[in-house]
Parts: sequence; C-alpha cells; structure tokens
Amino acid sequence: MEKLDINRSCWFRAAVLSAKDGILSITSLAIGVAAASITREPVLLASVAGLTAGALSMAAGEYVFVSSQSDIETADLKKENEEINKMPEEKLNKLTRIFIQKGINTELAKEVVAELSSPTTFDTETIDELETDEIKQVNPLMSAFAAAMSFMVGGLLPLLVVILAPIKEMVLCQYTCSILFLILSGVLAAKASGSNIFIAALRLSIWSTFVMGISALVGYVLGN
Repeated sequence: MEKLDINRSCWFRAAVLSAKDGILSITSLAIGVAAASITREPVLLASVAGLTAGALSMAAGEYVFVSSQSDIETADLKKENEEINKMPEEKLNKLTRIFIQKGINTELAKEVVAELSSPTTFDTETIDELETDEIKQVNPLMSAFAAAMSFMVGGLLPLLVVILAPIKEMVLCQYTCSILFLILSGVLAAKASGSNIFIAALRLSIWSTFVMGISALVGYVLGN
C-alpha cells in the first residue's frame, strides 16, 4: 500500500475492528446477563454500560496505539536523518524518491532536487518535513474518534435486540442477530481488503459462537 493511503487505512482498520468488537462485546454481555436474569432491566443496564465503557476504552486504546506508533516512527526517522546527513548524495536521492512517491514525474523531481541542493536554497529542514509528512497524516484524535463511533454503531445493533426481543428468547435472538451482523461486517471487510469472503464469514461465526457460548454458560452458572 502506498504511503498516501496510510491515514485512510488506519481509519478503516480502526472502524472495522471496533465495529466488530462492539457487536460481539455487547452481544456477549447481553447474553451473559440474560442467562442469569428473568427481567429486561438488568440486561438493558449492562448493555448500555458496556456500550459506553467499550467505546471510551476503544478510543483510548486507539489514541495510545497511533500516538505510540507515530513517536516510534518519528524517533527512527530522526536517527536515520542523523546518519544520512553525513551522506548528502544519498540524502538527495532519497528526497527525489519522496517527490516521485508524491506523484511528481522523475525528471521534474530531479529538477526540484537540483534546485533545492543548490548552495543558496539547500535546507535540510525542508527535507525532514517532507519525510515526516506522511507520519503527521495519521491523526491520533481522529483515529480515536473513529474507533469510538464504530464501536458504538456496532454495539447499538445488539442493544436494539435487547430492547425489542422477548426476554425469554433473548439469548437465542441475540445469538442469531449477532451472527448475521458479524457475517455482514466480515463480508464487507473481506470485499474491501480483497480476502476470501467465505473464510472470513466462517472464522467469525466459529469464534463468535465460542465467545457467546462461554458468556451464556458463565451467566447461567452464576445466576443459578
């Protein structure tokens, strides 16, 4: 994937993973509480609390991850620049490649570099800014926001089931709807990434069934 797609891919990864987490987390929570309860209120309360806490947790985790990754890349780049500063020719070749990656044709890139490398215009800070430009594109706050919103969107689906489904059939309704939601999200993600749709759907179904089954068992054991 080209560097220009870093920001978009970061947002997409955060959104897809958070939505799936929202669906599975809130569904598992609702199933666990429903297995131990005969009324709707505890299930609804647990689901709303889980949705709020989960969204905030995903936002915090994504912010820390993106910020840490950016810090690591910036530190590595600074170290690399210190080494390359001792080799001007290699530095200029690297700058040429950066311009080419940004869509400038090879000949024009060489002309721009030649102008920048002249004694009156050469500035290493300009080169450093160009090299760090792609790192700065990944905004930790925006990634955190995307993760939180995606988790809430995914979590709202099982929350609607909590509100609408009969309490006696809550576990079955949650499982059925969750599998459908997860398979749909898995298919969309597989199409976007070009991976195998059947394998993605099967993988999600197996692991989701396992997670929800354990949640139901824990709720039943603790509630009886």
